[in-house]
Amino acid sequence: MRTRRAALATIAGAASLPFTLSACGGDKGSSSQGGGTIGIAMPTRASERWLTDGKSVVKNLESKGYQAKLVYGDDDPKAQVSQIEDLVKQRVDALIIAAIDNESLNDVLEKAAAAKIPVISYDRLILGTKNVDYYVSFDNEQVGRLQATYIIEKLRLEDGKGPFNIELFAGSPDDNNTKYFYEGSMHLLQPYLDSKQLVVQSGQSKLSDITTLRWDGPTAQKRMNRILAKSYANRTVDAVLSPYDGISIGVLSALKSYGYDSDRKPLPIITGQDAELASVKSIIAGEQSQTVYKDLRQLAEVAANMADDILKGRTPRVNSRRAYNNGVKPVPAYLLQPTSVDKSNYNYVLVLGGYYTADELK
Repeated sequence: MRTRRAALATIAGAASLPFTLSACGGDKGSSSQGGGTIGIAMPTRASERWLTDGKSVVKNLESKGYQAKLVYGDDDPKAQVSQIEDLVKQRVDALIIAAIDNESLNDVLEKAAAAKIPVISYDRLILGTKNVDYYVSFDNEQVGRLQATYIIEKLRLEDGKGPFNIELFAGSPDDNNTKYFYEGSMHLLQPYLDSKQLVVQSGQSKLSDITTLRWDGPTAQKRMNRILAKSYANRTVDAVLSPYDGISIGVLSALKSYGYDSDRKPLPIITGQDAELASVKSIIAGEQSQTVYKDLRQLAEVAANMADDILKGRTPRVNSRRAYNNGVKPVPAYLLQPTSVDKSNYNYVLVLGGYYTADELK
């Protein structure tokens, strides 16, 4: 059986040529099982997780007899709009969209609605339009709660320990999930900030002050460098709330350049999300502390099942009907549960769970 790394390398290599990948040949609806064609719009090929998502959604749709047209917007909202317009012109039977900018798709989704093409918002809720039928994601506030809980437990804040210095990072300002991750973590961290057990020496704690455009690691690294230079000349950082592994890697690079990762100056607690390979290896090496694992295989399966139900006239299964309002309407959603992973349980969760092999983590 091919490893996940080999499969990802194949996807990445193929995706580096065209923007569009067709999962299988033939005309629309030519599957032996009578399936149609489903367009899948993913945000970027720069992140391991979105390569995994694209591959997994295609695999699940193919298993149900559908053809899939997979496109990557490469973090360019205008390019993604153009790609979706092209899918609409091709008269795909349904769209599964992970938005780059969740407020930029109103016009193109009007065209999809006019063509009677149902839309599933994938992981990132599309805002400001009535033309979104369903939403599939993880419990995003729970992601933030898991990250905050890890910091609270490791610093023993409930035992009254402190004060400790903490710096806060958030995701991209144009990703609706950023708000949920932040609210989930701050719900638990705010009491300790109020009591001064946790101190943000940079003074940057509002969501608008701590976002990271496009979830970009180098952008996070530059911000962490500025914080260290300005606020930590005579202090040490004890914890960093990071919402995503790519940001965590950037933060780690900045910290190491300022002498952290030594007996005299140990690395702070650093959270993360998505259990990307580089970060899991970093956790095993004792650098990044924690990540939040979201089984993307399950998310892809739910999205494929939902598309299949819609196209066969069945009512898709949902477990949240009103919690996710996109500013126009509550979007029926199916939410999966994430898992906190650190050095103590990565083998049980990720290796025995079949997400990585032991060799991949060496």
